Amino acid sequence: MITKPRGTADIILGDVFKWRHIEGIFRQLCQEYNYHEVRTPIFEYTELFERGVGDTTDIVEKEMYTFLDRGGRSITLRPEGTASVVRAYLDNKLSSGLQPVKLWYYGPMFRYDRPQAGRFRQFHQLGAEVIGSEDPATDAELIAMLMSFYARLGLSNLRLDINSVGCPICRAELKIKLQDFFRPHMDRLCHHCQGRIDRNPLRILDCKVEACKTIGKDAPTTLDCLCRDCEDHFIKVKDHLNQINIPYNINGRMVRGLDYYTKTAFEIAAPEIGAQSAIGGGGRYDGLVESIGGNSTPGVGYALGVERILLAMENQKIAIPEEPALDVFIASADEQGSSMAFSLLETIRNKGISGDKDYLGRSLKSQMKHAGKTGCSLVVILGGQELSRGVAAVKDMRDGRQIELSVDKISEEIIKILGK
Repeated sequence: MITKPRGTADIILGDVFKWRHIEGIFRQLCQEYNYHEVRTPIFEYTELFERGVGDTTDIVEKEMYTFLDRGGRSITLRPEGTASVVRAYLDNKLSSGLQPVKLWYYGPMFRYDRPQAGRFRQFHQLGAEVIGSEDPATDAELIAMLMSFYARLGLSNLRLDINSVGCPICRAELKIKLQDFFRPHMDRLCHHCQGRIDRNPLRILDCKVEACKTIGKDAPTTLDCLCRDCEDHFIKVKDHLNQINIPYNINGRMVRGLDYYTKTAFEIAAPEIGAQSAIGGGGRYDGLVESIGGNSTPGVGYALGVERILLAMENQKIAIPEEPALDVFIASADEQGSSMAFSLLETIRNKGISGDKDYLGRSLKSQMKHAGKTGCSLVVILGGQELSRGVAAVKDMRDGRQIELSVDKISEEIIKILGK
């Protein structure tokens, strides 16, 4: 038997409703904040992520699903959403419309990583982006929006870490300090980080290898080297968060896993789900649009992992509303009743009532048992004797009462009984 690939999951039956519940809350939130949905391709040209995400990141170096298409072009399944959204912003000339452009997205992403609790090779992200504004208030708005989303899901005891990772000006100073710090430890770093010392030593601070993490705990941080502009921006972000009473923790070692971040970076963690506790995060990317071919344009955004959110909700024992049960099941005793059931179903479905019938030729007794298992509100019984009198039996599964209704008016009566 062919099974699903490692690191993927089937989302089936009742689980799908949990996902739709989360997406529905996020969709409503985006509408309230005036963000508009964008849907981008699942695969892009590899160069987009090499130039956007950064060729020294773990994502580009180790985790991308990349292949050549039949035209010999290098294609990559998207490992994250922001680069694709920014590419769509440029491709569709959104800069000529109302500014700033506020967008949100939802969909699968792909990274070749070691599967573990809440982490998959195909995973799903919800995200939001603001392109065209350098106002620190947009950073704070996105953080507020994200924290509001978690609150609406019922999540609590979350930790918000914020940092400023600076800009190219102050990062040039940091690069020298990090190179001076890490070079004496070169032989103890993993081979990826050994190559990063000259190219991008900041990425060493994001390495997951224990030896690199241990060495890096005393390394200089981005906060040690902020230029006046970046420091002022960070102060204003914090002021905005204080203004709306959002608690945060300043974490100077948090750099996130993507090279396009500048200035503000933030991450939300649910500590009780384990060492890999992040359930969302983001930051500002003022150089990303330019790096993939556009004019210099500021931007800021975030992404959150749906699988990680579900894991956090499970750990906090948060109840998710269940999928609504079937309204009506129609049981029939013979071929005449089955044919009538088919027609009646179309009538009630077209009036907004969910319904189903037997398609396996089961006995009336078996159909009643099956109806009970569906959790339906009403069972309509089309028996031979009842039909000969022009009526059908209707059993209310909620209180056990059973009545007879005229077949000619049964759809209208069902609507009244269900209160729909």
